[in-house]
Amino acid sequence: MSVTNLRTNIDHWSERVDMAAAFRWTVRLNMHEAVANHYSLAVNEDGTQFLMNPNQMHFGRIKASDLLLLDANDTDVMSQPGAPDPTAWGLHGAIHRHCPHARCVLHVHSIFATVLASLTDSTLPPIDQNTATFYNRYVVDDAFGGLAFESEGERCAQMLSDPKKKVMIMGNHGVLVIGRDVADAFNRLFYFERAAETYIRALQTGQKLRILSDEIAEKTAQELEDYPEQAEAHMREIKALLDAEGSDYAS
Repeated sequence: MSVTNLRTNIDHWSERVDMAAAFRWTVRLNMHEAVANHYSLAVNEDGTQFLMNPNQMHFGRIKASDLLLLDANDTDVMSQPGAPDPTAWGLHGAIHRHCPHARCVLHVHSIFATVLASLTDSTLPPIDQNTATFYNRYVVDDAFGGLAFESEGERCAQMLSDPKKKVMIMGNHGVLVIGRDVADAFNRLFYFERAAETYIRALQTGQKLRILSDEIAEKTAQELEDYPEQAEAHMREIKALLDAEGSDYAS
């Protein structure tokens, strides 16, 4: 699959629109890293073909038509015009190559998730409903090896082999979230950042934390997993807000 004509490829339009909305809303929430960080979405059955943001384009102006369509098994991607960011290719390419369950992959250096990832103990205890959402559903990567070029991406992909673990707390780095589609992954990213903020602010009080029992934490996590159509409603409302403002994200 050539990279050269990706800007004019308008296949997978509804998926592109959701992706563009997620980029724009990430900026609105101040969870972006300017022209760094990347989102990707698998668009074929085995997950190896995926949409991703172009190299060095600010999240705040990405449109549906800007997204690259890449093939994780194309060894010539980085030598072609319009090639993606090399760290994005290293990380997202590896995940889409090895983890077919990771349909949508969102990676950011959002403030509270990154603070959590910078602690000696980066686990997230279930102290409220949002933190309980992630009970036993994340992995902590404590072997940061520098920028996510291909070897680092391959290492990270191996940590996502369990489909139940949908968040990677990337020690000394940030957070990576996977989902079945853009709505699912973005909803998870939003609530993980909220959960991390609650925990960090609770630690700042210096008071002893009230931690939920394992049983209640698991029960809460399962109930939220089964909660009907929350992610879809969240994405629908984000797009409605952007549309009402006259945003060009869907162009």
